[in-house]
Amino acid sequence: MSISGLQLDREQLLEAYRRMRTIRVFEETVREEFEAGRMPGFVHLYAGEEAVAVGVCMHLDDADRIVSTHRGHGHCIAKGVEVPGMMKELHARRDGVCHGKGGSMHIADLDRGMMGANAIVGAGAPLACGAALAAKTLGTGKVGVSFLGDGAANQGAVLESLNLASIWSLPVVFVFENNGYAESTASSWAIAGGEVVRRAEAFAMPGYSVDGTDFFAVFDAMGQAIDRARRGEGPSLIEARTVRFFGHHEGDSQTYRGTNEVESARADRDCLVRFRERVLGAKVLDPAGLDAEDTAITTMVANALAAARAAPPPEPGDLTADVYVSY
Repeated sequence: MSISGLQLDREQLLEAYRRMRTIRVFEETVREEFEAGRMPGFVHLYAGEEAVAVGVCMHLDDADRIVSTHRGHGHCIAKGVEVPGMMKELHARRDGVCHGKGGSMHIADLDRGMMGANAIVGAGAPLACGAALAAKTLGTGKVGVSFLGDGAANQGAVLESLNLASIWSLPVVFVFENNGYAESTASSWAIAGGEVVRRAEAFAMPGYSVDGTDFFAVFDAMGQAIDRARRGEGPSLIEARTVRFFGHHEGDSQTYRGTNEVESARADRDCLVRFRERVLGAKVLDPAGLDAEDTAITTMVANALAAARAAPPPEPGDLTADVYVSY
C-alpha cells in the first residue's frame, strides 16, 4: 500500500494492526482490573489514541528513544515493551519491567528505548532533547521523540525545549496528542492561536497537523519528520488530533464532555475500525487474518493477566535496590 510515497507491505500492516489491537485489549483489561480493585496505584488509559503511538513508533528501533506522559501504556506497547512485564508492573509485582516500583505513571524499559512515562505534564520534552543531543554528539543517527498532551503545549519547559531543539538543530520530534482536553479543560479554549501546530512556526521548525485517528496520516507525517531528523536537519512538531474513549483517569465522571460525545467518537473515529476499513477495502489484508490476530491478542493479554495475578510481590529488601548507582 502506498501512502504519500511510503511503502507498507502486508507484514508491516499486520504488525501495525497487531500493536494497535494489543493496546486496545490491554487498556480494556487494565480498566476492568482497576475497577475491580485488583490493581494498585492510578491509571490513565490510552484507548482511542492507538494510531498515534503506533504510527510514530513504527519508524523507530530500540536505539531510538521515546519519552512518554502519564498516559504511557500505549507508547510502551508501540515501542515494543513486552506485555507480560507491563501487566506485572501495573500489579506491583517483583518481576515487572520496573520491578514493581514504577507502576502505571512511571513505567519504563530502557532496553526498548522507552525512557519512561512521566506524571509531570511536559517533563518529557527536555529528556527527549537530552537523548537527541546524545545521538547528535555521538553521531549515531538515532532520534529522540517526546509524546505530549495538548495541555503540555502551554507548559514552560516544553516551550524551552522547542527553542533549544531548534537552536541546536537536535534530531528530536515533538508529538502532541491533542485529544481535546487537558484533564477537563478543552484545548479549543486554552490554546492561544487555536492549534498546537502553530507552536512550530514560532520555533522555526516544520509542523504537521494530522488526523490522529488515521494511522496512515500519522505514519506519513512521522516518516517525513524522522527522515529530516536522521539527516541532521533538526526537529519537527506533529499535532495529532485524536480522542480518548475513557476519562482523563479512571474514576473521572467526565461531566465536562458533551452529550453522546464518546459514543459519537466510538462510532465515527475509532482508529482500529478505520484501519480495518482501509486495508480491507484495498484488499491487502483479509478479514479472517485480522480476526485471527484479535483472538491471539485477547488470549495473550489474558495469559499476561493471569501470570501477573500469580506473580510474587517485591521483597522488603528490594526497597533499597536500584536507588543509587555507582559510576
